[in-house]
Amino acid sequence: MRKWAGNPWAVLATMSLGFFMTLLDLTIVNIAIPDMIDGLGATLDQTLWVISGYALVLAVLLITAGRLGDVWGPRNLFIAGVVVFTAASIACGLATGPVMLIVARGVQGLGAALLTPQTMTLIMSVFPAQRRGTAMGIWGMVAGLATLSGPTVGGVLVSTLGWRWIFLVNVPIGIAALALAFLVVPDLRTGRTRTFDIPGVLLATGALFCLTFALQEGEHYHWGPKIWGLLAAGAVLTAGFLVHQRGRQDREPLVPFALFKDRNFSVLTVLVALVSMAMIGLVLPFNLYLQSVLGLSAIKAGLVLAPSSLVSMTVGPFAGRLSDRIGGKYLLMAGLTLYAVGMAAIALIAGPASPWYAFVPATLITGLGIGCVIAPMSAEAMRNVEPRLAGAASGVNNTIRQTGSVIGAAAVGALLQSRLAAELAGGKAYADAFIATLHVTAVLPIAVVLVGALACLLIRGRTEETAGAPAGAGPGKAAAATGV
Repeated sequence: MRKWAGNPWAVLATMSLGFFMTLLDLTIVNIAIPDMIDGLGATLDQTLWVISGYALVLAVLLITAGRLGDVWGPRNLFIAGVVVFTAASIACGLATGPVMLIVARGVQGLGAALLTPQTMTLIMSVFPAQRRGTAMGIWGMVAGLATLSGPTVGGVLVSTLGWRWIFLVNVPIGIAALALAFLVVPDLRTGRTRTFDIPGVLLATGALFCLTFALQEGEHYHWGPKIWGLLAAGAVLTAGFLVHQRGRQDREPLVPFALFKDRNFSVLTVLVALVSMAMIGLVLPFNLYLQSVLGLSAIKAGLVLAPSSLVSMTVGPFAGRLSDRIGGKYLLMAGLTLYAVGMAAIALIAGPASPWYAFVPATLITGLGIGCVIAPMSAEAMRNVEPRLAGAASGVNNTIRQTGSVIGAAAVGALLQSRLAAELAGGKAYADAFIATLHVTAVLPIAVVLVGALACLLIRGRTEETAGAPAGAGPGKAAAATGV
């Protein structure tokens, strides 16, 4: 293995293994809910916390973990994250009660938060600027594979070995990722002093916890005073965090404001939130439609969505390579437009007895669209980021991604429930009421995606970046000036 030490493709494979594990655990658990309830004697609310507890801890700690990677080295944080995640997976698989499982899932979220930002940082560090789009395309392909395989693998494991194996399956993956991390991943350091913004961590953690918890649990608590109080507290803590960060910009802040001087990073950070919202806004109601209206099993519903993931996985690396050559601006606009067209087609095709194969063309279009988005979105956001700020940039990018998913789930869930209740109160049969609700609900993610496509007009193209470079600095020199 020595000849692979430091090899960019070996590093990419190692990062992809760790990234795959964390994303698989966002989707694999859903299908095992009935079995976990029976096996542990848990309530539905406790079982749902098995899902939301993981996502909550992950979203809250990403910024902090990204900055820790800058301070202590991304390789070290990746290794720590893999160890924590794998150990927590064993604890989940051996849990004797719902409380133990919820706690272990929270620790899993901690491990995922530690390793996730480091994957992007290390990929960007070992690949030259002209190859990063291709690398991020493969990174995005892994995301599609995890999304696709989660419900299917979960269904197979639950039906053959039992629900505990949806967690224990992470153990061999984690061991492989850990061994490869020691063997092939370089210990990259930026030469920074080892200081850390503890007050910033506390403010950021408090703000993200209040906001994420309120959005995740708002519908459960009927958007009562406690939820609105948490949202208000989150807003106050966010304001305090920003004021605190402004005073620390010359002393290694948790979020360096210098990141946002790059227009592309700022625009694409907003775009990653919009795309995350739109993806949840499609998958959540469509999956419910497939199961509650068409009566498909969870596995079959996952297979109906499979063409989208397969196409996005296939297209991703090519889109990344094209982004390296021509820039991602118009590729992103085309991809987002295709995704909106695919979502609209799905909503229009949906009927009380639509055959599953009628959705294949529309899901292929959504897959093509999202395949053209994931790699360029990540590559263009990080292309001009200085190496010393890569961890912070990755932490911010991934936090916004997770927060967008939470906002999308909360918004679509609230709209879905309110519209469905109104349609049923009007005397419609459930199938007709749900389809009418689906048509209304689909407007939200489609609108969000089209806003994102328009926002791409603000992205600087390659010719604009070259024109803005210092006199005498060609693309190669401009890249060297930023350390990439």
